[in-house]
Amino acid sequence: MKGFRYCPHMPRIAFFDVDNTITRGSTLYFLGRGMYNRGFFTKRDIGAWVLANIRFRMTGTEKEDVILRFQKAATDFIGGHDVKEIRIIGEEIYNEFVSPAIWKGTIELAQEHLAKGDEVWLVTASPEDFANLIAERLGFTGALGTKAEIVNGKYTGNLNGKLLHGKEKAVAINELAKQRGIDLKECYAYSDSYNDLPLLSEVGNPRAINPDAKLRIMAFSQGWPVHDFRRLRWLNRYIGPVVSRFAGFWVYLTARKKR
Repeated sequence: MKGFRYCPHMPRIAFFDVDNTITRGSTLYFLGRGMYNRGFFTKRDIGAWVLANIRFRMTGTEKEDVILRFQKAATDFIGGHDVKEIRIIGEEIYNEFVSPAIWKGTIELAQEHLAKGDEVWLVTASPEDFANLIAERLGFTGALGTKAEIVNGKYTGNLNGKLLHGKEKAVAINELAKQRGIDLKECYAYSDSYNDLPLLSEVGNPRAINPDAKLRIMAFSQGWPVHDFRRLRWLNRYIGPVVSRFAGFWVYLTARKKR
């Protein structure tokens, strides 16, 4: 793959965000929708959960109250349920919702890493058990996600640690790299969201996939490669870079003025 700097003696990891990077849409939404269809909760429950999800993703904020609201939403719907039961349902939901929503282009990038001997890990705010299921189905190495507390084989509805979002993703990949004796400066990270800047900034080879406007500007200003697999990619290919270059140039000028 163009741009790869490969050393056969240096182990590397390619980290992939999931929502809108691996899949079109939110895996947490897929999980909630699938469980709602199976009678796990009411329309009122899913309405509150979807609202929390939308607020969190659209706000793009590190505000504590927004994150806490989303943390609660992320684990409430599996609280009280058996781990094995949720695993079986998760497999059904993967087949029903996740598999059809996968970006083929992203999977090809991941497979190129695997072919070169790299590890491929998912990094997501979704429940880690569901993220691991997705990683298994895709033939990846593993997954880092939000850990749900388990007591006596059942989910309590509480978190074990923090929501894996923003700065927490950077913390998580640092811990993993340290455990495996891997230099993050040799590693890759892929994401669609500016909120994942801490993740992207921790590795030596950051990449943008289907980037939001802020990440596209950042990618251009830093010279990061951009992959866009969306249906309107032809429009993004010609118009997006023009807008990004203008915005990136403006950021550059602003930075110079502050010196």
